[in-house]
Amino acid sequence: MGEFVRVEVADRIATIRLDRPKMNALNSQVQREIAEASAQVDADPEVHAVILYGGERVFAAGADIKEMATVTYVDMSARSVDLQDSFTAVARIGKPTIAAITGYALGGGLELALCADFRILGESAKVGQPEILLGIIPGAGGTQRLPRLIGPARAKDLILTGRHVGAAEALAMGLADRVVPDAEVYQAALELAGRFVGGPTAAVRAAKQAIDRGLEVDLATGLEIERLQFAGLFATEDAKEGMRAFAEKAKPDFTGR
Repeated sequence: MGEFVRVEVADRIATIRLDRPKMNALNSQVQREIAEASAQVDADPEVHAVILYGGERVFAAGADIKEMATVTYVDMSARSVDLQDSFTAVARIGKPTIAAITGYALGGGLELALCADFRILGESAKVGQPEILLGIIPGAGGTQRLPRLIGPARAKDLILTGRHVGAAEALAMGLADRVVPDAEVYQAALELAGRFVGGPTAAVRAAKQAIDRGLEVDLATGLEIERLQFAGLFATEDAKEGMRAFAEKAKPDFTGR
């Protein structure tokens, strides 16, 4: 349990809760605690899905500008490694992850949300990459994950202008997967997460890895990644159970083994 980031688990769904008033600014300590929380939920076999949540008012308004203002090039060269590693820890969680976004998800806040598999936005949410307005660029994955999600032209629009995007526009460009009333954001994330509870967790992890790693390589290499993951699952009890249940027209009882 960190000072600003805590993990809450109920009904096999873990919530990584950011709680650094007032705007969940992502300073070095928060980054470190995010990485620790990610490792915790990834390793817990009782967790089948994960929600990233900043509370009812704000997801995360970005990096701690006061902390960064006095950082030198030499210092940031080292710190930026830890920054990217902490967010990559979220992206590498081998379970379905959902960013439940209320209020602002700006700069590092949006970059954190981009590490999730799905993004649910409240109707009044605002997202964006405003780093250019500070004379810098996104440094926690924004220039890489955003164009992979919405295409290079749309990503350049957001990154080069620094403009904020409302929920409706985010949905239209594929940055959001669903928009709901502000008060229903967390509940909607819980409902989506619930779809993965009780599933074949080894297969889910394998599918995520095949998709995510496949996007980083050429098609032939991606197909080889898929083939190895596919074949490996035939060593699991869940694969045998799933096929048995299908043959018997029964509901499978997956155990994660």
